[in-house]
Amino acid sequence: MPPTAARVPGSVPPRKYLVTGGAGYVGSVVTAHLLEAGHAVTVLDDLSTGFREAVPEGAEFVEGRIQDAARWLTADGGRGPGFDGVLHFAAHSQVGESVQDPEKYWRNNVGGTIELLGAMRRAGVSRLVFSSTAATYGEPDVSPIPEDAAEAPTNPYGASKLAVDRMIGGHCRAYGLSAVSLRYFNVAGAYGGHGERHDPESHLIPLVLQVAQGRREAISVFGDDYPTPDGTCVRDYIHVADLAEAHLLAMDAMTAADGETQAAGGAEGAAPHRVGRGEHLICNLGNGNGFSVREVVETVRKVTGHDVPEAAAPRRDGDPATLVASARRAAERLGWHPSRTDLARIVQDAWDFARQLDRRTGAA
Repeated sequence: MPPTAARVPGSVPPRKYLVTGGAGYVGSVVTAHLLEAGHAVTVLDDLSTGFREAVPEGAEFVEGRIQDAARWLTADGGRGPGFDGVLHFAAHSQVGESVQDPEKYWRNNVGGTIELLGAMRRAGVSRLVFSSTAATYGEPDVSPIPEDAAEAPTNPYGASKLAVDRMIGGHCRAYGLSAVSLRYFNVAGAYGGHGERHDPESHLIPLVLQVAQGRREAISVFGDDYPTPDGTCVRDYIHVADLAEAHLLAMDAMTAADGETQAAGGAEGAAPHRVGRGEHLICNLGNGNGFSVREVVETVRKVTGHDVPEAAAPRRDGDPATLVASARRAAERLGWHPSRTDLARIVQDAWDFARQLDRRTGAA
């Protein structure tokens, strides 16, 4: 198989996985994909931002904090209940809140993961997929952004995720952990009745959809004088279902490489579709295409058939003109190729979920 050939997720025998934060947006979609691939899944979530009804049917649910994952993995005399790997999504993720209360982010995102990694080692669980973020790059001066771009986060949220990435790398080198950190760009869309339900909402597509629903008067456009085709910021939007498939491919790559040993962090020269013991692979997840704020707004107008008033606002500090991913490494190392790259498809799926949620909650 050529290094860039697309692969089908879930191509290994059924396994048992622990998903932390599986009642949240991305975690619930990944859980759904794992179940569809025939795997057994236990979801651990404290429901501080997630929703019990978002946990897909068929998954075992345990209500608790990430710190409880340590007790869960080391239950039964330290042997654990036989998990083959962990997919770790549990984290605080509001940039603004992280600036106002950084200690909360260090304690939960970093401190909780320290406990999780220690528990995995004691229980003999040697595969980890970590939900990282493009916020680890800060404001890069290169586009598209490769994984070897400078890491200079501009807020405690991004800094906490970068700290965890580095901590995972150390555990791989010292203890033989296999790990893949997936750095998300702008995740959007919905899948199988699972979509964005953040409170407060800070992501552009659901905010614009709220305007289309009449829940907001207008969408604020922060700056229209950037060096982009229409003057507004350009971002890389990745469909949540494409994102989920990358997580399964990452776990498959670690399972397929059982017994192999590779240099830590080695993307160059490493075997395609294999992540061996002791390796920490970092991959960007994005479409490699950018869409401006105005393109998103216009797409929402076309998809929904509703007017979306705009409100001009000054630039926000720390908003780069363009953030677009290079996902070449994910293609070469994992065999991942996003297929839902059309912006209208992403918006349509998000819109369908928003209306479905209104019907479920009686807000329609």
